[in-house]
Amino acid sequence: MPPKVKTEAEKQVLRTGIIDAARELFIHNGVEAVTMRAVANKIGYSATSIYLYFNDKEQLLRAVVDADVLKLAQALQSTLSISDPLQRFLQFGQHYVQFALTNPNHYRMMFMTQHPPCDPALSSIEQNNPEQDAYSQLIGVVTSACEAGVFKPELTDPTLIAQTVWAAMHGLCSLQINLADDAWIDWRPLETRIDAMVQTCMYGLLKESHHE
Repeated sequence: MPPKVKTEAEKQVLRTGIIDAARELFIHNGVEAVTMRAVANKIGYSATSIYLYFNDKEQLLRAVVDADVLKLAQALQSTLSISDPLQRFLQFGQHYVQFALTNPNHYRMMFMTQHPPCDPALSSIEQNNPEQDAYSQLIGVVTSACEAGVFKPELTDPTLIAQTVWAAMHGLCSLQINLADDAWIDWRPLETRIDAMVQTCMYGLLKESHHE
């Protein structure tokens, strides 16, 4: 039987282990099929031990998603200090793709695994807080670029621009994560596809004077 957890550090290690195990099971088995007992079995603990940290599967699921959302926001945080609005916008996109491809399971959990929609009242993530919320970061980055006049004059809705850019980035990331090794598809090199996405989508939104 595993040793009893005594220190706060050990408790945090176990909590993280529970979240990591749950993430993997949710992704590969589907949220509905996963039980608290299955999560406990995966890390070699009893179901009773899991319930000391999470009241039920819904709370555990929320903890997994919140952890991943926070990790994404932290990975993008450095781009917010870039002074030039255009470069901040472009680097934000590059960092987003880099995060997704470096952390495919976290990305799958957030955006490619079916789960109930987020209830802000139950989330530990503070909505609209750019230190915790990557969507808020994206809206802020795009809004700053709009105010700086970098986009085509007919593009006046920062939220629409942000959601369009997000869709393009997500499409590239999800295809790479799920189908990169599919022999049926003659993929062009990843960097080439990233460059093409930036050129056609992100640069396509800009005024001609802002093209490199």
